[in-house]
Amino acid sequence: MEYIAHFNEKHSQTIKEHLYGTAKLAGSFAERFGKGDWGYCCGMLHDIGKYSFAFQEKIKNDSSKRVDHSTAGAKVCFEKGGMYGFMSYCIAGHHSGLPDYGSSSDAGNAPTLEGRKRKQIEDYSAFRSEIEIPEINTPPFDPSKEPDPDFSLSVFIRMLFSCLVDADFLDTESFMQNGQVHRDTGEDVDILLERLKDHVADWLLNEDTDTVNGRRTEILRNCIEEGKRNRGIFRLTVPTGGGKTIASLAFALNHVVKHHMDRIIYVVPYISVIEQNAEIFREILGDENVLENHSNVDYENSEELRPMQLASENWDKPIVVTTNVQFFESLFSNKSSKCRKIHNIANSVIILDEAQMLPMDYLIPCTAMLQELVQNYKTSVVLCTATQPSLDNFFGQIENFVELCPRMEEQFEFFKRVTYQNIGNISKENMIERLKKENRALCIVNTRKRAQELYQLLKSEGVYHLSTTMYPKHRKRVLANVKERLDNKDRCILIATSLVEAGVDFDFLSVYRQIAGVDSMIQAAGRCNRNGKKSAEESKVYIYDFEDSKVIPSQQKKIDVTKSVVQDYEDISDLECITDYFKRLYKFHGRNLDKKDIMKEFHDGKYNFAKVAKEFRLIEQETKTIFICKEPEAKEILDEIKTKGTSKERMRKAGQYCVQIYGDFFGKLNGAGMLQLVSEDIQDFYELVSMDQYSEDYGLDYAMDNGIAIFV
Repeated sequence: MEYIAHFNEKHSQTIKEHLYGTAKLAGSFAERFGKGDWGYCCGMLHDIGKYSFAFQEKIKNDSSKRVDHSTAGAKVCFEKGGMYGFMSYCIAGHHSGLPDYGSSSDAGNAPTLEGRKRKQIEDYSAFRSEIEIPEINTPPFDPSKEPDPDFSLSVFIRMLFSCLVDADFLDTESFMQNGQVHRDTGEDVDILLERLKDHVADWLLNEDTDTVNGRRTEILRNCIEEGKRNRGIFRLTVPTGGGKTIASLAFALNHVVKHHMDRIIYVVPYISVIEQNAEIFREILGDENVLENHSNVDYENSEELRPMQLASENWDKPIVVTTNVQFFESLFSNKSSKCRKIHNIANSVIILDEAQMLPMDYLIPCTAMLQELVQNYKTSVVLCTATQPSLDNFFGQIENFVELCPRMEEQFEFFKRVTYQNIGNISKENMIERLKKENRALCIVNTRKRAQELYQLLKSEGVYHLSTTMYPKHRKRVLANVKERLDNKDRCILIATSLVEAGVDFDFLSVYRQIAGVDSMIQAAGRCNRNGKKSAEESKVYIYDFEDSKVIPSQQKKIDVTKSVVQDYEDISDLECITDYFKRLYKFHGRNLDKKDIMKEFHDGKYNFAKVAKEFRLIEQETKTIFICKEPEAKEILDEIKTKGTSKERMRKAGQYCVQIYGDFFGKLNGAGMLQLVSEDIQDFYELVSMDQYSEDYGLDYAMDNGIAIFV
């Protein structure tokens, strides 16, 4: 009898062919971290349930009847016991997702591993006539070297699961497309390193450390040299304007080539920074080698972009640029669609840009995950920022961090461009009077509502507003106008929220920053005297708070710690002050550094993957998407969505005209009849029908929101 796994238009694929194909791929993926035998075994057992008579009847008769084919391999692993038992999670979940362990009282219909043990399934014993169970010859890791062996084992299971589901996808895809899958994995990293060398060759001739470019070259040169070091955790603590983007790329490419690694993964907190960095990398290294993977980009399903779309599924490119949300939520997910990429994190350099933005409420599980990747999966991690967080205590098994910035203290002294001045609590009216006297000033506030209030009080020629109350295309126009006025040295006053603090190349004469975290205020200062054309003494960054300020709960701890730190340090940009700030902040945050008790869900061999995936959410508040139909192109896109339905490309284009809002404010707008659901098929996607509520000056009007607006 021929046992069939898949049919396509031309021919069939036998189960044996599919199992061997998947096993070979999964084994090669797992071999990157020395566990090829595990990957191969998982691949060989994952679909043995298809040997049942019921499944063969279903596939040969093209029946819609559901037949469980994933429990069988898990049962074989249960029966074999020992190390094979760990694979049962992967095989049981290779379609539905990694399950929770469950309890001994779970019945056979429970979606847990214990439930799978008791589930009655079709006879699959025919597999023994064609398939031998492969031997496992290596342990998952050395438990004596792990601070938390249960967590280490949970990460191992995730990695194995990733190898299996990606191999399963790829083997099935290849069969269905008759081997004609147009994947493009990019060029070899050796070629990319040569391109970078060509790009920076002239820079490296500069030996003058009395100039900004000379200092940037000194940092770059050191990063190139340090790339030869052994794998580990590194810091790149570079002051604003020190050239950390190219320096970090230079370190990573040299490190990847030296250690025969596969790729570089840039992880950043803001999409605006991703887009900026990705553009730089594409210019130097070539479009085909750089993959952006975040919510604002979906590669259109066309022949030209199809390879990029495929690569985004499993990060199979030499340079991947992604967000904190995408990176960490994938590592703690249980779904095959999100997890299939994570085996490609192994044997890579991970650069955490703006490392101080690691999620506070999940800092313990995130740093534990990074430590695992370094210790057991041949990765190196670079913590890259001007405000380096104090993370030594979170990496218990890492003996020392290597700093990549040469003469770090001297660099910060050299690049010092501003003077901080604390002006205390002031009224809105007082702030307006101050800003009226300024020529080119940036004022950053903590809420979208306050930004609109100040703008309306100050509105005149050369005054601008910028926040996420404005849809992205609108914001880009304002950014362009502000840059033009600054370049022309025309009067320009910008009132904004924190979205201007990173990835935006502004150069103001002075900056006003409402009190926030020390790191945020230093980022704001990077928009003042950015090009160093004025002295630090005449370039002022004013720290203030409003007399009627209502602190946003999520920011309370950072502000409280900042207030205590500024009493002890004259200059908040002092490296000792930054270190002290983070130490106090982490101590103050205490148990909330693992707010959802993620680490406790992995204990005594009982792991709750599904529960953790549900709990681990870096952005917890539910948002509603409001489409603003103020431009001709926006109207065209909305008409297409309404008449033709959604597609990835249409929704990507629509995103340029959308504003995200939360909770009570949505209720007020909707209750007032200002919103209309675009389509019953799209959840939480609304059209603003009362266009008076959207201003060309400042976006969606927050005046009717009496609560506290969201900090952005």
